[in-house]
Amino acid sequence: MKRIVTAAAAMLLILTSCGNTQTADTGVFEVTGEMELQYAEQFRVEHCSGGYELITIGDDRFLLVPEGKEIPADTAGAAVIKQPLDSIYLASSAAMDLFGCIGELDRVKMTSTDKKSWTLPYVCDALDSGAMSYIGKYSAPDYEQLAEQSCDIAIENTMIYHSPAVREQIESMDIPVLVERSSYESHPLGRMEWIKLYGLLAGDEENAERCFADKTRAFSELETDDIPDGERPAAAFFYISSNGYVNIHKPGDYVARMIELAGGKYAFTAADLNVEDNALSTMNIQLEKFYELAKDADVLIYNSTIDGELNTIDELIAKSAILADFKAVKNGNVWCTGQNMFQQTTGAADMITDLNRIFTGESVSELTYLHRLD
Repeated sequence: MKRIVTAAAAMLLILTSCGNTQTADTGVFEVTGEMELQYAEQFRVEHCSGGYELITIGDDRFLLVPEGKEIPADTAGAAVIKQPLDSIYLASSAAMDLFGCIGELDRVKMTSTDKKSWTLPYVCDALDSGAMSYIGKYSAPDYEQLAEQSCDIAIENTMIYHSPAVREQIESMDIPVLVERSSYESHPLGRMEWIKLYGLLAGDEENAERCFADKTRAFSELETDDIPDGERPAAAFFYISSNGYVNIHKPGDYVARMIELAGGKYAFTAADLNVEDNALSTMNIQLEKFYELAKDADVLIYNSTIDGELNTIDELIAKSAILADFKAVKNGNVWCTGQNMFQQTTGAADMITDLNRIFTGESVSELTYLHRLD
């Protein structure tokens, strides 16, 4: 059902929906529908007549104005994003792979992550060729480069909340700042579904929808919801830091959720740990505590992102001899992630499928992001 938005209803509508988006020529604006989302809960897109879109992310509102359309006289406080977006500053590294998947990486001209920190080959190639530039950390970007490259939009992650002056400076240059909140998604595939928003911004919604469907097809075929808790293998996901602590993802974090969606059971519960209430997704625990909680876990998964990839059980035990006494080590059920896992946002569904295969023992020779330690 269509809704007619008039100036008289503007303030009420700001609280409930699209907001007052009067156009200069018609004086009214029709909300005709909403983007369909399966997993993402941290953004909303309302389709409005004339091809305009209202994007809501947290407390922020954006009016997406199609190429060739006039900016409405009154946007009710929504920041304006004017298409086409041909020069994007992407400070959120998690979004880079999503632009790559839909074939719109050429729109990303600037990044806040330097080449040595990237594991995505096509991003390194773009930096080498000059098609993309590193313009400094998110907290200290090169504002001159933003101006020189005629930046159309800055896409930040929530770290920018710690540097509000940077956001204000960018916005003072008439560059809209969109803070993506994919890390707040409760479902791992919610993070990946932000590809639909980036497809909308890039003017390539159809390709974004197709890419999302292709990437989630194998996951959608898994049947793990009805597996009793007692039949789920317990899995611990961890790495050992240089100072001897064991770093784990918090219970309820997206890694723990992926393990559950794959038919497993995360080895740690909130009751086991003194979990701090902060925005961090990981925490450090003593090796003795890790031994207590994970010694009998069916599966161990070593997180290579920080510490580098392992290939053998001996390399793992070299980090701590106590690991030799773990059930999964004795049974040879120890796995390691590839270092590209976390930057390759489009791989979330494949990672869940990989986990399901090691839990069930099926097709473990066809894994994408995990390999067994010999």
